Amino acid sequence: MGGTLALAFLVLLVVVFLLMAVRVVKQGYVYTIERFGKYTIAADPGLHLIIPFIDRVGQKVNMMEQVLDIPGQEIITADNAMVGVDAVVFFQVLDAGKAAYEVSNLYQAIMALTTTNLRTVMGSMDLDETLSKRDEINARLLSVVDHATSPWGVKITRVEIKDIRPPLDISEAMARQMKAERLKRAEILEAEGDRASNILRAEGDKQSAILKAEGKREAAFRDAEARERAAEAEAKATELVSNAIAQSGNQAINYFVAQEYTKAVGKFADSPNAKTILFPVEATQLIGSLGGIGELIKGTFADTPTTPDTGTALPQGGGRERTPVRRTSVPRTGDGG
Repeated sequence: MGGTLALAFLVLLVVVFLLMAVRVVKQGYVYTIERFGKYTIAADPGLHLIIPFIDRVGQKVNMMEQVLDIPGQEIITADNAMVGVDAVVFFQVLDAGKAAYEVSNLYQAIMALTTTNLRTVMGSMDLDETLSKRDEINARLLSVVDHATSPWGVKITRVEIKDIRPPLDISEAMARQMKAERLKRAEILEAEGDRASNILRAEGDKQSAILKAEGKREAAFRDAEARERAAEAEAKATELVSNAIAQSGNQAINYFVAQEYTKAVGKFADSPNAKTILFPVEATQLIGSLGGIGELIKGTFADTPTTPDTGTALPQGGGRERTPVRRTSVPRTGDGG
């Protein structure tokens, strides 16, 4: 009976010894192994055997990337504006031994380091810079904090500013400033639109004036050309008349004078300003007998010129005897008086 109890006790001792010797490290963690209280090795994820009562697990270090939320801070900027700031820090442990034994409380140390550097960086900037240069603030914080935590075996991957809360009165002033800036941009755009419209309108007027000038020039050219043609025709007619006068002498001159005289008498009859017209005797005779024009033509171009009415010979110089001018009134055709 005593031997059985001893055997059972020995088996139980072996089982306990094996349970204390076997350690399973989870994925994403590294266990530090201490021998008589001194750090010896870092156990990676998997199954490990240690010596019971001699070795023990010291720290279970999380090797995954972690997020540390920095609580809200009240920071005074360089222009004495009080702003509230929230931030987050992303970090990862690269050396489990350093992270476990180089710093007492890793999370508290990173939080305190980030907070102090956040005050330092933003306190050296104006309010407008803190609101518009978040990337610069993040980059400066990342550089400073990562350099400070490097001896701890920690890598700071990112530092991000979550929120910046300026005072209420400054927020209202910024809102008014933004509104004024928007109105300014709108007025500038409207002015630019008016200027573009005026430029286009001026260009249109310019083109219109150019086209009108070209049209006037073309019209003047055509008018000058027409006058030139008319002058050529007049010159040709004058040449023909001159040739006729040169060939026929005074008879041709008498013919042309009689023709123009007849036209002038016709114009008197069309005048709307007088009901009674006075003509010389020759004119009344001419109106009374239109057939005398034919006799005048015959007499003009005949060898021996004669008068239209009597057929008597005229002097060769084309003159005729002057008779007293007797004026008579001839009623206008169609006149009621």
